[in-house]
Amino acid sequence: MEDSELIKRAKTDKEAFGQLYERYADKIYNYVYYRTGNVADAEDLTARVFMRAMKHIGNYDDRGVPFSAWLYRIAHNLVANWHRDRSRRKIMSLDDVSQWNFHEEGPESLAQFLEDREALLVTIRRLPADRQELLILKFVERLSNKEIGDIMDRSEGAIKSLYHRTLLSLREEIQSKQDQAHLGKPKRSLFHRPWRSE
Repeated sequence: MEDSELIKRAKTDKEAFGQLYERYADKIYNYVYYRTGNVADAEDLTARVFMRAMKHIGNYDDRGVPFSAWLYRIAHNLVANWHRDRSRRKIMSLDDVSQWNFHEEGPESLAQFLEDREALLVTIRRLPADRQELLILKFVERLSNKEIGDIMDRSEGAIKSLYHRTLLSLREEIQSKQDQAHLGKPKRSLFHRPWRSE
C-alpha cells in the first residue's frame, strides 16, 4: 500500500499507523543511533519519534515532501534537544563494529580495517553537527541529495555543495594525519582506495 493511503488511514486507525511504524522504524533508529552513539538512547528516542508522529499525524499534510522526511525532522529535533540537555557533542558510535561491512579475511586485514574505521570516525566527530548529519543521511541512510535537502530544509544545490566541501575537508585532514603517521613509510590510502568527492 502507498504511503499516502496509509497516512490517510493512520489519522483514524492505529493499525495503519503501525504499518507506517514497521516501514520506517529501522531507518529512524539507524539515524538516531549514529547521532547519539548508543543503543539505549537510540531506542528511547526512536520510540519518542513515533509517539510524537502518532500524536500529530492528524496535522500531517503532504506538500510534496515524503513522509519519511517528516519523521527525520522529528528525529532531528529530538536528537538536538537530547544533545542540548546533555551538553554533548554529536558523535558516531564506535561500539558496534557489526554495523560496518567488511569482506576481507585474516587478522591483519581486520586490524587494519578497524584502525581505518576508527581514524575516520574520530575525524568525523570533529565536524560540525550539520556535516555529521549529512554524512549519516548520505552513507548510512543512503538518501539522495534531494531527500537530504527535504530533511535538512536546504536546497538540493546547497546539500551538494555542503557534501563536496565536507568530503574535501575530510580528505585533507586524513591525508595530513597519514603523512604525519607514515613519515618514511610507504603511503597508503584510507580503506586501500583513494577518496572521491563525487
